[in-house]
Amino acid sequence: MQTIVLKLERDNDLKFALLIATGSYIGLRISDLLQLRWNQVLNQDYFTVTEKKTKKTRRITINPELQTIVGRLFVQLQANENDLMFVNRFGEKPFSIQYVNSKLKEIFTKYKVKGQYSSHFMRKTLGRRVWEVNKYSDQALLLLSQLFNHASVSTTKIYLGIREQEISNLYLSV
Repeated sequence: MQTIVLKLERDNDLKFALLIATGSYIGLRISDLLQLRWNQVLNQDYFTVTEKKTKKTRRITINPELQTIVGRLFVQLQANENDLMFVNRFGEKPFSIQYVNSKLKEIFTKYKVKGQYSSHFMRKTLGRRVWEVNKYSDQALLLLSQLFNHASVSTTKIYLGIREQEISNLYLSV
């Protein structure tokens, strides 16, 4: 994820560098991510959002690395603090989810990244990183289940592709 962000910055695709970084650090669904405004995230330690799908309010702590990226891209994009962060080329509305998915496919192809091209990859990236950093613990899965508002840990395992991995490892262990 960090490599893609740096390559996008280098290639002056700043909005998608910002989108991928923000999405991968905070794990919001794309419908909520596209509604973010600069003043919610810029120079903030946390922000609160009401999720569109679940109608639940969530407090999101902003990782210091993300704060650095957001600050840098805010300056480069010459944005206004009250603006949406992910606006279309006319600067009036947020990107459409279809556009994001299409552009991600283009980015993944250009930079030879294997994996799913949907906007959901950012949310899953956060989940996988949290699970990995916490040494693949059940406690991490429990917390991720709450973070993602899943009904159960088994849903989180399926969501992150862990169940599939465990089954595959079963075959290899025989």
